[in-house]
Amino acid sequence: MTPAIPLPPQTPGDTAASTWVVCLCADWCDLCGDYRAVFEQVAGQTGGQSRHFPGTRFAWLDIEDQADWVGDLDIETFPTLLVADRHGVLFLGPLTPQAPTLVRLLGALQAPDARKASHTAVTARLVAALPDWPERWL
Repeated sequence: MTPAIPLPPQTPGDTAASTWVVCLCADWCDLCGDYRAVFEQVAGQTGGQSRHFPGTRFAWLDIEDQADWVGDLDIETFPTLLVADRHGVLFLGPLTPQAPTLVRLLGALQAPDARKASHTAVTARLVAALPDWPERWL
């Protein structure tokens, strides 16, 4: 059982999910398998919406099973996290597989002054496809 972690307060009724938090992993990766429970706990999903991070949806992609979608994304280690919306990329890179690290990152990225990088063709395609890909949502 994953220990309880401090999360931001829940905001019921917020359904304007526009930011995607996507874990890019591989089925054969034991670390990814362990991290999935942590990722799901932080996501705190109800009906596709995060209870802890309003306006955010979480998804899990196996980079080998979804190789056509991941394309040329340079994934050097696992887990790799993509945080993006239709306007740009807030974060794309490896993350230590600990809940407090993910919570701190997502909290910082919700700040109004969080900077976005331009999408690559791959990240733009992923973000555009995720709303119609509910089997990948957590």
